[in-house]
Parts: sequence; C-alpha cells; structure tokens
Amino acid sequence: MTPKSLPPDEVESWLFRAQQDLLAASVLVHEGLASEALFHCQQAAEKALKGFLTWHGKPFPKIHDLSELRPMCATIDVSLGAVLREADDLTAYAVRFRYPGAPYDPDGTEAEQALQLATRVVDEIQRRLTPPLDEARPPRQS
Repeated sequence: MTPKSLPPDEVESWLFRAQQDLLAASVLVHEGLASEALFHCQQAAEKALKGFLTWHGKPFPKIHDLSELRPMCATIDVSLGAVLREADDLTAYAVRFRYPGAPYDPDGTEAEQALQLATRVVDEIQRRLTPPLDEARPPRQS
C-alpha cells in the first residue's frame, strides 16, 4: 500500500487528534493541571506515531506503549530513532496519574518538558510525511 492509496482522512484524523492533544496539554499546563497535561502529551505522541504507521500502510496493535510503536516507525525511518527513544518516557503518562494512588504529584516543570517532547515528536512525524498530506489528498467532489 502506498501513501497515495491510503484514505487521507484516516492519516489526517490521527494527526489532527495529535494536534488537539498538544493543544489540550498546553492549556492544562497553563492552568496548572500537570497530571492531566501529561496524559495528553503521551496521547499526542502515540497518535502521531500511529498516523505515521498508517501513512506507510503498516498495521499496529491497539497499544499505548510508545516503546513498542517506536521500532515499527524506526524501521521505516531510522532518523526518527533518537526522538522516539526519548518519547518512550511519555508512555508511563498514559495511566500513571489517571487514577488514585499515583506515585507522586507531577509539577509544572515536568509537564512543560513532556509537552516540549511531545511537540518534537509530532513535528518530526509531520515533517516526514511527504508529499504533505494536502498534496496527497485528491480534490474533494462537491
């Protein structure tokens, strides 16, 4: 399957949701809701990776573990390796602070750093989708 044969809406949907998660994380960081922001940072990175795999026609399991998605993406583009290895740290935020009994209360600094990392991941993924999604999309019929 080539990128041109994929339904562009599916890839765009993954990346749109990744951007929405980055926006949510940014608002939550600004509002001092670090644990909630961290969840959205993990989600943004996960959705970007799944969008990348979808773009390349690669199936993936229903998982939240970025360290399992990383090698699938890195086999397509080795240059993603470094940023995706860093992103492995975001995996824990999928559940760590979502339920009572969290190991600690995260602070704003941790959330800001996670947001910067998630943003780098999303940006690096989007940069590698060539041709850009809107060029690959056939014109819509009215």
